[in-house]
Amino acid sequence: MTLYFQRLDELDTVAHQLLAQGRQHRVWLFEGEMGAGKTTLIKALCRALGVVSMVQSPTFSIVNEYTTHEGRPVYHFDCYRLRNEAEALDIGMEEYFDSGNYCFVEWPERVSSLWPATYYQIDITADVDGRRTVKTELVGS
Repeated sequence: MTLYFQRLDELDTVAHQLLAQGRQHRVWLFEGEMGAGKTTLIKALCRALGVVSMVQSPTFSIVNEYTTHEGRPVYHFDCYRLRNEAEALDIGMEEYFDSGNYCFVEWPERVSSLWPATYYQIDITADVDGRRTVKTELVGS
């Protein structure tokens, strides 16, 4: 699936479309350049899932846990600052992936050997006019 958006008020619609397609996968890998909109899109996804916690980039903490209004956790990873995959293992990334809860992962290429057999891949690009292109792929379904 390929989606486009330019304005922030379009994000909630995009988030609902992504959830409709990728709902059967719990691990979502977000790829895109710095500033492409990965965290902003994850915030919209969390709103659509009913997260009641404040959603922000886990750049320094590596993982943030949010809670939905139903009490379900949603995990948000930012692997940008990881020096190696051993650090991801130290925080128990595989256990998060196996939890059955949503795991949104920014900079997943830094932990590629830890990816589960099935995941939802999201590639975000921005053009010079600020229009975002979101391409998705269901892997292992």
